[in-house]
Amino acid sequence: MSSDPVRVLIVDDHPMVAEGIQSILESYDDVEVVGTLCSGQDAVDKVGTLRPDVVLMDLNMPGLGGLSATEIILERRPGTRILILSMHDSPEYISTALSHGAKGYVLKDVPTDEIKQAIDAVMRGERYLCTGASGSLEPKQGEAREALTGREQTILLQLAQGKSNKEVAIALDISVRTVETHRKNIKRKLGISSTAGLTRYAMEHGMLQGTGVGF
Repeated sequence: MSSDPVRVLIVDDHPMVAEGIQSILESYDDVEVVGTLCSGQDAVDKVGTLRPDVVLMDLNMPGLGGLSATEIILERRPGTRILILSMHDSPEYISTALSHGAKGYVLKDVPTDEIKQAIDAVMRGERYLCTGASGSLEPKQGEAREALTGREQTILLQLAQGKSNKEVAIALDISVRTVETHRKNIKRKLGISSTAGLTRYAMEHGMLQGTGVGF
């Protein structure tokens, strides 16, 4: 062969998913699966040794989630291409993954050969969104996400813990109307329409660690 095979690391806490993807990829001569891991922490710990070109990263895993693992891996090995593998096609999941440095987003129910297409695309330096993912993102394309202010981050954390607008207002000594305004701005900036979406966002960004709020 004229070039080395693409080194792929699979990170998914469902063994059957990981093994299925591995068996598919191993049928290609130009792909080498260098490992299958079941947690984001394992990926962070072993990425230096395994030296993958592409990481297929699940989003929702116990402990260190896929987004946090993506950030850490890219800090340590900036040339690594991260492809998110997920069941979720909502815009907030996809845009958040891309904002964390992922090069692509593939839904787990895509045809098997599409995972190979995604790997080829990111190896060419392109961004890859599978059909379902790109379709759900279309209304948001071209929009730059605004950063949350410190006050908005504080209110997001309170809301993600399940507190009502009134409870947040009492805790922060502000009016309910002010909380409602901040809440509306937070949803607009993050492209999230539901309180459940805000909670997921806070979880995946590690904002709820140590608060007693779980999945």
